[in-house]
Amino acid sequence: MAAPFLSLVIPAYNEEDRLPRTLRQVFAFLKEQSYAWEVLIVENGSNDRTLEIAQDFARQNPNVTALRTESRGKGQAVRHGMLAARGDFRFICDADLSMPIEQVHRFIPPALEEFDVAIGSRESEGAVRFNEPTYRHWGGRLVNFAIQTLILPGLNDTQCGFKCFRASAAEDLFRRQTLTGWSFDIELLYLARRRGYRIREIPIDWYFDPQTKLSAVRDAVRMVADILRIHVRAARGMYGPRRSA
Repeated sequence: MAAPFLSLVIPAYNEEDRLPRTLRQVFAFLKEQSYAWEVLIVENGSNDRTLEIAQDFARQNPNVTALRTESRGKGQAVRHGMLAARGDFRFICDADLSMPIEQVHRFIPPALEEFDVAIGSRESEGAVRFNEPTYRHWGGRLVNFAIQTLILPGLNDTQCGFKCFRASAAEDLFRRQTLTGWSFDIELLYLARRRGYRIREIPIDWYFDPQTKLSAVRDAVRMVADILRIHVRAARGMYGPRRSA
């Protein structure tokens, strides 16, 4: 069977409230497209009806697959989905759909060429934030300042939950990924630079969701610890050699 043009990977943990609406919007959009596509919903350790909802939707739609990982962690779910995906382009899509699904076209040809990894950015010129409390915005900027200072200078929004990978880059990077929690994006982008891949930041419209599961203090502490782990693992040669772009 020929590979689809686009794979959409949706990590889902305790998403019984938001997932049905998100899947309806995603499916309504994709079924109008001329290219071949697939959706992979990856549930990991939920204690609600997330898996049941995903499985029901998959039974009704042949282009949808419901997957499950026993261990928790967004990075674990995304890795599982990305390596199971078959698309030429593989897109991570947060279950809250805080970016309108129509904007996925900003991340793929013909709108975007000459890239290996494209990351949604709420900070690039042209991006628009809606309904975000001021304290959340400045908290996010402080986190990004730390990320740029400690590991990824020049990238303005590493933690946005919408990212696209060419298939070859996805296969390489996700097989090397070691972090399974919130900081997995940082490790992947560090690896992408180390491996010489072309990274592009794509401005998006982004809508704040008051149901966000992030905890500013807890996740910031974990992030710094994970960045230190990345540097140690790199020094030990766990990521393999550097490559030129």
